[in-house]
Amino acid sequence: MNSGLAAGIAGFLFAIGLAISGMTQPGKVTAFLDLAGNWDPSLAFVMMGAIATHAVLYRVIRRRSTPLCAPTFSVPTRSDLDARLIGGAALFGIGWGLGGFCPGPAITALASGQLSIIIFVAAMLAGMLLYTLVDTTWT
Repeated sequence: MNSGLAAGIAGFLFAIGLAISGMTQPGKVTAFLDLAGNWDPSLAFVMMGAIATHAVLYRVIRRRSTPLCAPTFSVPTRSDLDARLIGGAALFGIGWGLGGFCPGPAITALASGQLSIIIFVAAMLAGMLLYTLVDTTWT
């Protein structure tokens, strides 16, 4: 199987999982973050399912000598925390909390055609472009 097809299948399965779990609805995310109000724990259950699936499959897949669609495994080796990582994580978390979307669910939710989602994804893409311009200019 070529890597493009494998990525497409994985993305499709991810989108289906997001839709089934309701994670394409920003209200689910903001309700999860509303601990003092009408708290909805469903996001925690989705995260626990994803972590459990990853924990099992990572160990199974890493037993192979090579991945199915690449010549070698690409596993991060850095473990340090720097200001860029912490700042990026904070910005991601703020955007996630305010908008109710992270990139995967936002792109999946584009299928709804809602103007607010289209604006969110456009702003997200503009932010990615701005980062690329600033990062290549300052480094």
